[in-house]
Amino acid sequence: MTDLRPGNPQTKILSVHQRLPTSGARSAHVFRTGDGLHLVVPQLAEDVPGQPADMNGGDADVDALLYRWEGARFVEVDRLRCPSGEDALSFRSGGRTYLAFANLRTGKGPYETDVESLIYREDDGKWVLDEKLPTFGAKQWHHFSIDDREFLALAQGLTMPGLSPRGHGRSVVFERIDGRWKEFQVLGGRWGYNWDHFRVGGHHFLAYADQVTPSVVYRWDGDSFVPYQTFAEKFGRSFLHFSQDGEEWLAFACINGDSTLYRWNGELFEPHQSLGGLGGREFALHRHGDKLFLVRICFIQGKPPVARTDLMSQLYRWDGGRFEVVEEFPTSGGTDASFFEADGTTFLVVANSLTPDVRFRQDSIVYELALDNA
Repeated sequence: MTDLRPGNPQTKILSVHQRLPTSGARSAHVFRTGDGLHLVVPQLAEDVPGQPADMNGGDADVDALLYRWEGARFVEVDRLRCPSGEDALSFRSGGRTYLAFANLRTGKGPYETDVESLIYREDDGKWVLDEKLPTFGAKQWHHFSIDDREFLALAQGLTMPGLSPRGHGRSVVFERIDGRWKEFQVLGGRWGYNWDHFRVGGHHFLAYADQVTPSVVYRWDGDSFVPYQTFAEKFGRSFLHFSQDGEEWLAFACINGDSTLYRWNGELFEPHQSLGGLGGREFALHRHGDKLFLVRICFIQGKPPVARTDLMSQLYRWDGGRFEVVEEFPTSGGTDASFFEADGTTFLVVANSLTPDVRFRQDSIVYELALDNA
């Protein structure tokens, strides 16, 4: 297993605080409930003894790991059934706290990709299964509201040979109706990865990233989401919107091309700055005093079975209308990151999903950040 400690002895911002023994970690979602700060890590798979390395293989019938921050560290407190978990999302609805998982598949090969994605509800400090939604190769949930309407968007779909969904298998938006999630609008993406909902100029937008169909920003017209601007025809991975210096910005990661920062020109988002080349998968944003920081997490370069997983990811600081790299750090099949504050200190937890030899048992890392040094 590779050593993921920053290799530069002069590192002044990131230092390894804790290692978490994860397997195919696909998300590092930090959230709070009444009993404290929590981290949930859904896992894609575990290695099967005797099976050759395969980033699309392994035993998919694994659990999500739940941690609580205790004594300045994350302590595992529970495990939830979560076969081939690609994403975790906590949200509040009707005065209750929920934890939704996007579940990709079940089995050890062959696999079943028409599966139920699981939504748990917190009940007296315990997580109980609340709802199961039929999904096909689910990748990410995104919860948001428009006026008094509540939505849950699902990025899903796969176009691999031999796979055919029982239903439409397209990325879709659900609406909360009478305490349950009902399908509201099929947006059509066939291999979805990521969402971001935001407002610009009084309008609601929903950004959607897809692997094999266009990555599109949709605009809410009062009744439905309509296509507004296309960003890439293929290979989209994530969007992240933010406001800074009185302007609106949108970061877009494309795994087989440049990650790019776009600026709103009053009508459209126009390219402003490259945020690095191949491999980009996810972003995380953090404000520290009057400083703004962005992390870009890199996943792989190349295609299986020869994909390279040991890449460098970046920590940027906003400076003069642009992001500047202030430090790089190693990731190994990096999939996600979350900033959080605890005990008066800033931390960054990073999900790593693959070893350099494409095995699943790879530590995820909690970094302590000295952002005043940036």
